[in-house]
Amino acid sequence: MEKTFSHRRLEIVEQRPMIGEFKNRWPALFQQSEVNAEFLRLTTKPLQSKFMAQLDHFSDKLIQILKSKGGVKGQRIKAVLAIKDSCDDIDTKRECILKSLVIYLNEDPDSFFKEYLDSAAEDAERDIKVMGIYTIRRDGNEKPEDVGIVIEGIKVLNNFGSVIMGFIMLFGLIYALDLSFPDNHTFEFFQKIIMNLDGHKLNTKIQQLKIKLFA
Repeated sequence: MEKTFSHRRLEIVEQRPMIGEFKNRWPALFQQSEVNAEFLRLTTKPLQSKFMAQLDHFSDKLIQILKSKGGVKGQRIKAVLAIKDSCDDIDTKRECILKSLVIYLNEDPDSFFKEYLDSAAEDAERDIKVMGIYTIRRDGNEKPEDVGIVIEGIKVLNNFGSVIMGFIMLFGLIYALDLSFPDNHTFEFFQKIIMNLDGHKLNTKIQQLKIKLFA
């Protein structure tokens, strides 16, 4: 994949192929290890390790900020964070912080993170038209059966053990496939604050959150 990088990049940027077509032409790219490698080629930053390390570094301060939110959104955040307190799993904690942050930034986690029972797994590709992350759970089971990524109605990666890993891989695929970030503040936060990419100009909400985070 290293040797074909320039050819692949030219195809992505100039031809703008549909995801299904590109996946058929470059199936090896749609693996967790290759998404990490492609992200490193593009940004010189390690994707998975840096993302996890930075999120964990800021997690206590983020939880403090998130819990300070009042009103209806504050109640929703507290309900999500309560799940974190009921178990010791680090990936569950990361998922709760991620979804709480979405609410904190006045966005709806249910529009991007889709949950299904194992009997309705096939609905993910039908429901997610642009991009999103789906989770399959057995009824009453907190641990996911499967976590995957859908882009343009096509399942491009799956078998992640956690929602946070699915989010990281989607972040990497956006760079690898030269896609536009969703028009929301959550991705901007992770791009510019957590990964320290293109951080010279911040949206007002992200700037305010950054000030609180580094206070």
